[in-house]
Amino acid sequence: MSGKNVLTAWGWGAIMGTMETKSVSQVSERDGQRADMIVEAAGRLFFASGFARVSMDDLARELGMSKKTIYRHFPDKRSLLAAVLDRTFAAVERTLVAAAEDAEGQPFGVRVQRFLIAAGSELGRIGAAQLASGRGDVMLRDYVEQRVDAVVYRRLDELFRDGHRQGLLSAPPELLSEITRGALERLLTSQLPHELDSTAADLLRATVDTVLYGAIRSAHTGIGDEQPRVVMPTARNDEQEVGS
Repeated sequence: MSGKNVLTAWGWGAIMGTMETKSVSQVSERDGQRADMIVEAAGRLFFASGFARVSMDDLARELGMSKKTIYRHFPDKRSLLAAVLDRTFAAVERTLVAAAEDAEGQPFGVRVQRFLIAAGSELGRIGAAQLASGRGDVMLRDYVEQRVDAVVYRRLDELFRDGHRQGLLSAPPELLSEITRGALERLLTSQLPHELDSTAADLLRATVDTVLYGAIRSAHTGIGDEQPRVVMPTARNDEQEVGS
């Protein structure tokens, strides 16, 4: 083969390779955009009507595309739900990180309040408590519980441990975490916010104030006076009391 023919062959190969690369890239980009559209529409329907009540036919009508196209991206309804929840909890995590960053340098109580209000608002928005405690797919409930634990409660645990390390908490951080978790989950499913004409976030803030600062204040205690500290008994103290 002459040098000209070699160059021509190489040139055509390079051009064709470039065209193929662009074509694959464009197809991949279109597929990604279509998958995003499917996940976004599925999220709207799942959270508005409930996962069990939404069929793939409903989703296809909402999107104006065939079920075959949807199945090309997501082989079944559960895999689509997983994609919806991944996106949802990623958004929740971004909100909580932003709330923590905004409260950086603030007093410890303010940091806890802002984090929990953001967490309560986000979990209420996506109906996490209902997803985790309602009937339905066991794998779905387990997945939601794991994601809530990773995104919310581990950060809460670390926040309380940080306060304890700084000497700001007299009660064990594990106890405070457990109490706050229970309050958060209960308020998200309770009718109490409606009965008190308040939001779950507002009641959660009052709960945090109660946990951190106490609900009972002396009538003679001034605003600037030191509040009584909680003393947690140990096993040794219990034994000494019994033996005395």
